[in-house]
Amino acid sequence: MTTGGMPSTSAPARRWVLALTSVASLMVVLDALVVSTALTTIRVHLGASVEELGWTVNAYTLSFAVLLMPAAAAGDRLGRRRVFTAGLGLFAAASAACALATGAGWLIAARAVQGAGAALVMPCALTLLSAAFPPPLRPKALGMFTAVTGLAVPLGPLLGGAVVQGISWQWIFWLNIPAGVVTIVLARARIPESHGPAAAIDLPGLALVTGAAFAIVWGLVRGNEVGWGSAEVVSALTAGVLFTAGFAAWELRAGAPMLPMRLFRSRAFSAGNAGMFFLWASALGAVFFMAQFLQDGLHYGPLAAGLRLMPWGATTVLIPRLVGGLITRFGERPFLAAGLGLQAAGMTWIALIAGPGLAYWHLVAPLVISGAGVAMASPAAQSAVLSSSAPPDIGKASGAFSTMRQLGGAAGVAILVAVFGRAGSYASAQAFTDGFAPAIGACAALSLTAPSPASPSPPGAPLPAPAPRRRPRPFKPAPAHRPEPATHSRRTPRATSRW
Repeated sequence: MTTGGMPSTSAPARRWVLALTSVASLMVVLDALVVSTALTTIRVHLGASVEELGWTVNAYTLSFAVLLMPAAAAGDRLGRRRVFTAGLGLFAAASAACALATGAGWLIAARAVQGAGAALVMPCALTLLSAAFPPPLRPKALGMFTAVTGLAVPLGPLLGGAVVQGISWQWIFWLNIPAGVVTIVLARARIPESHGPAAAIDLPGLALVTGAAFAIVWGLVRGNEVGWGSAEVVSALTAGVLFTAGFAAWELRAGAPMLPMRLFRSRAFSAGNAGMFFLWASALGAVFFMAQFLQDGLHYGPLAAGLRLMPWGATTVLIPRLVGGLITRFGERPFLAAGLGLQAAGMTWIALIAGPGLAYWHLVAPLVISGAGVAMASPAAQSAVLSSSAPPDIGKASGAFSTMRQLGGAAGVAILVAVFGRAGSYASAQAFTDGFAPAIGACAALSLTAPSPASPSPPGAPLPAPAPRRRPRPFKPAPAHRPEPATHSRRTPRATSRW
């Protein structure tokens, strides 16, 4: 067992950590995508309304996003492997409850619990992986982790269509149970336990960040249903902003902050989180509508639609591993910038050619370009955030990164649904395309909205580990410049980000 987030692990142990955390991440992301192709069958079988059907997706997203930061803090204090395996157990148990659901309310409640389990898994998976690999090897490991997780993009719609069409919708949940049990057993045997710095629980910070995430996600998922100008949505989003401001103010004053604000002094950390927010907003929104376009616009069945998304998803498997190796040579910035640009280019292309009579082969090239962009930017953003954080801060940085990704996904789907609703409907293939084209155009705009990571910035440097509480120094001048004693060696055990 180790403390401080940097266990001394052998090469075989590191391979086990990479394999098990990647499989767990794949399960969590796959479950969010596989459900989308089963929604029509679930609606008929359970007699769910359109609003209830939407909440089978939103309940998962809401609990996932709200609990990510608290889960990261719990992992640092209670043990990352312990929280990781507990999350897998909760996820598997909730999957069984989903499969046994006899009504929409039951399914929605079980999906919320499933999202809570996923929230325990994801930040601890990233933290365990980052703690096991030293900085020189970490970008490549993150690239492989992203490649395995990226399998969810091609497999999600494909597996969902195949299972629903060949067996029943319940089996998309039953399959999680044996996978979860095996992963738990192997994780307890093969992953060393690690903890974050021994510090008091930041209860005010936990309350404020939980309230902020809950209010923002609630406002986003309810906006299209009750109206963006409604008192409920305006109040929720305003409360989210106030909670966020209160969280930042508290963390600046707290003796043991849950998310040290000094991390944001690093441009790599800030740009990596912002880049992932907008990237995932664009990517998840695109997945949501592309599967529907293939079915409602081009009249393919669920399984056929999943097969035709394979060129998009294949890039998310092949490219991250290559990019992970190149990051160590060229840094994260060029890959994050290029990835966001490729995603925007692919989405713009599709928006310009979309139509009810479109031949599928016209979609292949822009799908590959878009998938390559997502696959390139995602490991770069992960590496920027985690490699710019000192070892004791990795758990907190991981929680912040995962939260930004989920909030970005919720925001992206909400924004695209609103854009679609202004011009399109499900009345006909043409009516659907009328809304689909501007929605996909909005995907491109979201990618381009990310702060430019290509702007000039100081060379990346490792952040210092948290220092003990300092006495107030209201009038003390800044320390005089001291010559650097040439200790910025690339062999330093601290995290390094070549931003």
